[in-house]
Amino acid sequence: MKVLVAVKRVIDYNVRVRVKSDNSDVDLANTKMAINPFCEIAVEEAVRLKEKGVADEIVVVSIGDKACQEQLRTALALGADRAIQVDVSEAMDPLTIAKLLSKVVEQEQPGLVLLGKQAIDSDNNQTGQMLAALTGLPQATFASELVIEGEHAIVTREIDGGLQTLKLSLPAVVTTDLRLNEPRYASLPNIMKAKRKPLEVVTADDLGVAVTCKLKTLKVENPPVRQAGVKVDSVAQLVDKLKNEAKVL
Repeated sequence: MKVLVAVKRVIDYNVRVRVKSDNSDVDLANTKMAINPFCEIAVEEAVRLKEKGVADEIVVVSIGDKACQEQLRTALALGADRAIQVDVSEAMDPLTIAKLLSKVVEQEQPGLVLLGKQAIDSDNNQTGQMLAALTGLPQATFASELVIEGEHAIVTREIDGGLQTLKLSLPAVVTTDLRLNEPRYASLPNIMKAKRKPLEVVTADDLGVAVTCKLKTLKVENPPVRQAGVKVDSVAQLVDKLKNEAKVL
């Protein structure tokens, strides 16, 4: 079975995000970039499926300019077999990204498509669902457990108030949640091997998709600064503050 994994280049989650002075966007100058954490979980799950003998090939795909090849090479070092970069420099919305990915799915014909449930920069949580709709494939989002049984995928997904288990006919689209696994670190030998693994570059024109963006960012602001808390000397003082100041008792 071939597994196709989509990855996105985002600001490293350990980096403090800076907003531009004109509030037009986030400042990316000299900022460390990385694979979106949820996408990294998707890559790890694909590698585990290959280690179990369920998958025989892992293809990673990313949409963006040449800079995203760094994240593709990282995914190759983590265990993917080959990579595809859809070379696009324009801003895109989730629907356009889903359309591009649907063409890659059409060409590659994978048995399973894995995506992170959302990107930590835009937090849209839309691309996986749109991709499933465009390709006509069954979908399961927010996966915390994934088991392949023959021609079906058994997916446990996190919902409000509990867990839901779905049985999907393959091929299918699955988006990954935090508790699915813990991604590994790339070893130095695998990083060196990744440099020799194939990385194909295609354009939106090659895929027959017109790149458009129907979303416009109006303003980006830092979150409000939280006020410091206060310490109390006793339980009685805490109860008094909760009752008379916070008005929660």
